[in-house]
Amino acid sequence: MKIQNVVFICFLALYACKIQPDATYQPTQNDYQVGEKWVWKYKGVTTAGEVRSDGKDTRMIVRMSDGLGMTIGNDTIALTEIVKPDESETPKYDWPLEVGKKWKYESSWTSQDGTTGKQSQDAEVLSYQEETVEAGTFMAYTIKYAGKTTNSRGYISDEEEIWLYAPAVKTFIKLTQNQGDFHYVEELIEYSVPD
Repeated sequence: MKIQNVVFICFLALYACKIQPDATYQPTQNDYQVGEKWVWKYKGVTTAGEVRSDGKDTRMIVRMSDGLGMTIGNDTIALTEIVKPDESETPKYDWPLEVGKKWKYESSWTSQDGTTGKQSQDAEVLSYQEETVEAGTFMAYTIKYAGKTTNSRGYISDEEEIWLYAPAVKTFIKLTQNQGDFHYVEELIEYSVPD
C-alpha cells in the first residue's frame, strides 16, 4: 500500500510539473515558421447596445527579402521587430511570465486627430490552466490588467482587461476588456501551422 501511495504522489508531482511551467519566456524568431497563421474575431459594444467594432483580424508569417515577417492588416512587419525585447520599465508583458508575477504597465499614444492619451494599469498573472476558445483548447496564462485610461480631451475611464496568453501559439487567445461603458472581446478562432 505504501508503494502505491508513493507512486500516486510521484504521478501528481509529474502532472503538476507538466501543467505549471517554472516560467514562459518571450518567443524568439526561431519559434515561428512561414505559413503560421492566426485569426481572431472581435466585437466592441457599449452598454447602450451600440456596436463600435465588429470584425476579424488575420496575421500570418511570410518570407521577406531579408528574413521573416508578419502580415498585420495591409502591412508586413519584420519579425525581428515583433520579437524585439521591450526595454520599457512598464511593459505590456513582463517576461518571463509566471503565476503570481506583478508589474506596472504604462503606455502613451497619439491618435490621428492629435489627441494624446495614456494607459496606466497594474498587471498580475493569476493562473496557468487549460482555456478553451473557438480555435481550440490551450494551456494559457490569465493576466489581469486594471487601471485607467486618460486623454488630452478630458476623458478618464477605469478599465479592466483579462488577457489569456497561450505559449503554444505565442500570443493571446482571448482578450476581454471593460472600459467605462464599453465592453470588448477578441478571441482566437483559427490557428494553423503548415504540415
